[in-house]
Order: sequence, then C-alpha cells, then structure tokens
Amino acid sequence: MERYGVIMAGGGGTRFWPLSRKERPKQLLNLSGRDIMVNETIDRLQQVVCRENTYIVTNVTQVPLMAEETKGRMIKEHILAEPAARNTAACIGYAAMEILKKQEDGIMCIVPSDAFIQDEEEYARVIRCAMEAAEETDMLVTIGIKPVFPATGYGYIKGRQKEKDKNYAMVEEFVEKPDLETARAYLADGSYQWNSGMFIWKASTILKKFKELLPDVYGCLEEIGEAMGTKQEQEVIQRVYPGIPKISIDYGIMERCKDVLVVEGDFGWNDVGSLDMLHVMKKADRDGNILYGKQINIDTKNCISYGQDKLTATIGVQDLIIVQTEDALLVCDKSRAQDVKKIVDRLSEEGMEQYL
Repeated sequence: MERYGVIMAGGGGTRFWPLSRKERPKQLLNLSGRDIMVNETIDRLQQVVCRENTYIVTNVTQVPLMAEETKGRMIKEHILAEPAARNTAACIGYAAMEILKKQEDGIMCIVPSDAFIQDEEEYARVIRCAMEAAEETDMLVTIGIKPVFPATGYGYIKGRQKEKDKNYAMVEEFVEKPDLETARAYLADGSYQWNSGMFIWKASTILKKFKELLPDVYGCLEEIGEAMGTKQEQEVIQRVYPGIPKISIDYGIMERCKDVLVVEGDFGWNDVGSLDMLHVMKKADRDGNILYGKQINIDTKNCISYGQDKLTATIGVQDLIIVQTEDALLVCDKSRAQDVKKIVDRLSEEGMEQYL
C-alpha cells in the first residue's frame, strides 16, 4: 500500500515569542544550527516516505514563505493552505481527503513540524513498525515515547501488555498533562508513555472515524472532497473550511476510540514546545547556560540566552530565559516559560500587532 507523509505546520509557536512570529513561526526557525525545523522534519520523513508523497498543511498566510524555504524538498502543490486555523482534526482530515481523492488510499504518517529527534535511524525504524501495524490491523496507531523524566508538560498514553511477537500494544487510556506527583507515579509505573502527537493510519480509516465520531467535521470535509479536482475546489475550501468545528484530533477522535494501538519509541524525542526546552537543541556551557549569539556572561548559571544582532551581557543571574530580537526583549524566569503565551495574548488585546 502506498505511504504518505503529512507534516502539520500551521501553528503559531506562541510560547516561542519573540523569536516566533506570525510571518515566521517556530517551524520556520533554525534552532539547531543546521536547518529550519520543517526542513529537518521533511528530511527525516524521507527515510520512510518518498518526496513525491509528502504533504505540508499550513496556514494560508505562511504558504509563500513555506514554499520558498522548502524549495527543492517539497512539491509546491503539496503545500495545503488552511484559510483559517481550525485545530488538528481539520488539518488531518483535510490531508486525508486530499490523499483519498487525488491519489489513492494509503498509509498516512502524520507528524508535527517542530519536534527534535536525536536518533533518526531509530525514528525511521519505529515509523516503519507503526506503518506495518496500521496496514496489518486497519486500526489507528500512535507513537508513544518512553519517558525519561517526570514531565508535566506532556500528555501520556497508558498501553496494555504487548501481545507476543507484536511491536505494538492496545491503548488503555489517554491522560492529560499531570501534576509533578502524578508524573512521577507514571514514570515509576512503567506502562505510561509520552504522547508524541505522531499518528499513522489509512486515509480511509481515519475518515470513517470522522464520519462516526465527528459528523459535523466530516460533513465539511466531504463537501470539500467533492469539489477536489474541479474548478470550484479553492472557492469551496475558502467558504467551507473556516466553518469546520475547532477541535483537536486527540480530543475529538483518539480519546474516544476503543481500537487504538501504540508503538513505543525511544529515539531522543522532544517537542520543543517552549523556550526552556532549547536545552535539547544545543549543548550547555560549563555553567549550565544555553547561549546563542554574542554573549558575555559573568557569574551566570542555568540560563537560556538568545541574542541576534546585539551583544547580550549578564552578571549574577540564574535560571532566566533572555531573548532579544530586533524589536523586542523577553526576560522570563525559566519556571514560567509556559506563560510566554500570555505576552502574545496581551499584545493582541492591546492592539500591538506589530510585535506579533
């Protein structure tokens, strides 16, 4: 069966402000020193999916820059434009309908555009195992990550005991982000895995689940699908897509399904969801600092300091995040990294759009 890659790249990366902006969100940033995050994702996927079968779903405002930055890696027509942000269910359903109507039914491998992976060879092996499971069972498959610390910023998946000679297990439950005590209990239990947000299934299978569990969403997708390949395709997408109910694939389908499989991965995964996670992208200095750009740091410990065109100098500070760009400066306690989104919300409320 044909295999397809789908990269979800429509997010705004608000917890990465002021680096991440509407015009150049997190997935279009080079945080590793090698390439922008979406290009690294494309290259990883090409170990298991050919270039001609790779798709990106992104916001319509990001399409021109996305096409420019991925030139040579992506077929321009495979960059699918969302007229409005409607969360991951719409994004995935749109891609599934595109594949089913314009190609043929096949295995979809859906991944976020902004994850960091250390062991790419093992990543490819696990994805292949998940694809084989999806083709063999006609079930929904997700990748669970073997936890290495009691993370409170990730959702968790509890799997049952693996069947003999199988590389997957049935999912018993999905769990929301826990408090620290609960996360420690999950780590000690051994049957819980981090929810990676990576999914593998047949395009036809997930659309059946939409029809069963999210009929309002499916109705919109079906209308778009009927117009695909016609002169009315873009007009219908522009009219219908903004009205798709806004819901995540996790909440709308995954948590409500009884027949979901999980394949465990242990390949150095991190979703780099906020600025404090930059430590996975770059090696710390002897004082525990993660430093970008021109820096002078005296008696500075365990800080993340990102500079661009200006020198950043610190004295006698610790456990801070410092990010300076051409028009903004962020100073934040590392323990409050998740709250950076509140700055973005405040800027929007006060009409300071030039900083978004």
